[in-house]
Amino acid sequence: MFDSSNADMLLRQHTATAAAISTLFYPHAEIVLHDLETGLIAGIWNAFSGRMAGVESLVEDALEGAGEGGVYGPYEKTGEDGRRLKSVTAVLKDDHGQAIGLLCINMDVSHFDAAAKLLAAFTGAVSPRPPSLFAGDWREEINTALHDWLRTRGLALTALKKGDRVALVAALDSRGLFQTRNAVDHLASLIGTSRASIYNYLADARRSQKDRTS
Repeated sequence: MFDSSNADMLLRQHTATAAAISTLFYPHAEIVLHDLETGLIAGIWNAFSGRMAGVESLVEDALEGAGEGGVYGPYEKTGEDGRRLKSVTAVLKDDHGQAIGLLCINMDVSHFDAAAKLLAAFTGAVSPRPPSLFAGDWREEINTALHDWLRTRGLALTALKKGDRVALVAALDSRGLFQTRNAVDHLASLIGTSRASIYNYLADARRSQKDRTS
């Protein structure tokens, strides 16, 4: 490590924190302590950038635009080999509030990008669903209609109140989804209730619809 009084103080105060972060995110995170007094790197952990303690930090002297708590970022950087990095920088201050150093965390997210692309390749829809294959699949129709209804209203299936269930059944009924035998049983299993409850909701929904149109 580079030897200076300011660097020594930075290392004494922040080595354990830097080492802990590096250990947790190894090998994906590089942790750097910058000494603002000398403009040099005081310490570095998991140095995949090829830098070392004692070399120039190459950071600007002016510290402007830090967020709450004196933190910059997260912001993007590009490694020497082209990998994408996501970084955050914390301003380190002495007992008088004077900025004396920076703690930088550079996270290599290129592996996560590759994983995201792999997952997207499997989960993304390549082409529209062939209508002819699903024309008679009433279970699929109920599943889709149910979750579309929940999504548009921002509701969770497990948190539906009686009024919500009546409204849901009314929406499905308006699409003719209860004309199929066993549709009530299927919906009851989806929302975790009994057949009798579904019939009660259906009766309430049709009664309300009749009152509105009469």
